Amino acid sequence: MTLDPITLSVIQAGLQQVCDEMDLSFSRAAFSPVIAEANDRSDGIYDARDGSLIAQGVGGLPVFVGTMQYSTRTLIEMIAEGRVAAPQPGDIYIVNDPYLGGTHLMDVRFALPFYRNGEIFCWLSNTGHWPDTGGAVPGGFSASATAAEQEGLRLPPVRLFKQGVLDSEIYSIICSNIRVADQRIGDVRAQAAALELGAERLGLLMDRYGDDTVTEAIAELRRRAAEQMRVFISQIPEGSHQSVAWIDSDGVVNEPLEIRLCITRNDDNLTFDFSGSAPPCMGPMNSVRATTLSSVYLAMRHIFPEVPISAGAFEPLHVTGIAGSFLDAQYPRPVSGCAAEVSQRIAEAVFAALVSVLPDRVTAAPAGTSGNFALGGHDPQRGRDFVMYQLSGGGYGGYADGDGLTNGCSTIGISKAPPVEIMEQAFPVLYRRYALREGSGGAGTQRGGFGLDYEVELRRGNATASFVMDHGRTGPLGALGGADGAVNEVTVWQDGTPYTPLHLSKEQNIPLRPGDRVRVKTPGGGGYGDPFKRRPALVADDVRLGRYTADQARALFGVVLTKCGTVDDTATDAARS
Repeated sequence: MTLDPITLSVIQAGLQQVCDEMDLSFSRAAFSPVIAEANDRSDGIYDARDGSLIAQGVGGLPVFVGTMQYSTRTLIEMIAEGRVAAPQPGDIYIVNDPYLGGTHLMDVRFALPFYRNGEIFCWLSNTGHWPDTGGAVPGGFSASATAAEQEGLRLPPVRLFKQGVLDSEIYSIICSNIRVADQRIGDVRAQAAALELGAERLGLLMDRYGDDTVTEAIAELRRRAAEQMRVFISQIPEGSHQSVAWIDSDGVVNEPLEIRLCITRNDDNLTFDFSGSAPPCMGPMNSVRATTLSSVYLAMRHIFPEVPISAGAFEPLHVTGIAGSFLDAQYPRPVSGCAAEVSQRIAEAVFAALVSVLPDRVTAAPAGTSGNFALGGHDPQRGRDFVMYQLSGGGYGGYADGDGLTNGCSTIGISKAPPVEIMEQAFPVLYRRYALREGSGGAGTQRGGFGLDYEVELRRGNATASFVMDHGRTGPLGALGGADGAVNEVTVWQDGTPYTPLHLSKEQNIPLRPGDRVRVKTPGGGGYGDPFKRRPALVADDVRLGRYTADQARALFGVVLTKCGTVDDTATDAARS
């Protein structure tokens, strides 16, 4: 290597900064709360030859680490084969086809070729979650879809911007097939502007250090990422480690779907074998190959966060056994639940397989659902239709050094729930409740974090509610003797009468009138370690803060409290013996 360590580090930080600025620009300029407030988006830089990941913003969704790599690779291959028009400077492609390296239809990708000296040096790409792309239900989360067409408009790679100019004909086709189309122009312009900003910043970085130096740095960073991942893999004992994770149902057939995983370490490589997992399902809980691979990658990023984000980090990770299963969906299988739900079950399976051999690095299972809730209808006061999309947090699993985080973001991203004030301003709803779900964390030496408890009321007009969630049948798994977290609970009130969906965590097109409400209680994280080994003082603090009752403290942790709330040591010793 001819690069000195300082220059290499500065270029690495510079590439990261380009992506971070794209992320910030995208969120600041977007119109939709799910992007502008919830940050359901990501930006990155990808290799011109095969689309391999070079850098990604730290504020982007981790699940897009792999999928954007594969969608960019597919675009490059289709251009080379003549199936997609060759690019010119200023062109920006749009694609959301899940089967071409994507996730679900609502995750819309833009890609811009970055030129140096007349040649494509790399690609800049980003993904934004559009609130709606058409389909059977507002928001796209059709819980009982049986074909991709029921989920929305599927776009192959096409040039939406040609030499910097928006193609009005293609844009018109898109707008003619989605709801609240007049609001999409803000997101489209924001998404394109983020890439253009990235091109400007990357150009300045390369002008400063030179094309050859930056090219050498990219290659060296990839090599080092692979080397670091292999070093960390060596901490895992040789042999095989197995686990099983379950999805509540596919939304159509009310039976659980099994994810069976066997992780095998061979020297400094890991093989993730999903043989024996459930076959393709009828409903929307299938996962496309790119999402499945990305889910494995992000799980390992959780376990070994020190490894830099680069395609090199994925080289020692090999995924097998998904062909013919619901983890390798082929057209026209519906996939709306893959990115937000199935991906988290895959990560959960990875955690469960490795927690016993890496107890200081792996946590008990987190909430494991993004809580996808969509509400679409007509607002008579404003005289226009609306589509509201709500995601929500849940409890993280306990871990060796502490309790799980409460109301954390999903495993696969850093997206946060939009502020209640923003949602009430943008849509005809009122949040009757928005609170922590005390007691929902699984008991353990380190307890799981708590989920969220919120209730939304429709104020005016008419609307339909749809949701694709999970962990309604079984809670997030505890680890090393810890208890499972609380399950996801959804209740809908229509004319004052409560209704629980047949599939517990999935339902669509539920009609709502003014005054009708939807209440969601998200899962708590799994507990870590034997609950009877939890420090009694910590249990007493939880009771004092209203997280558990005194009776729960005794039943779950074997801790007996006096009427004053202090620990009764003698009674506690007896209860734990």
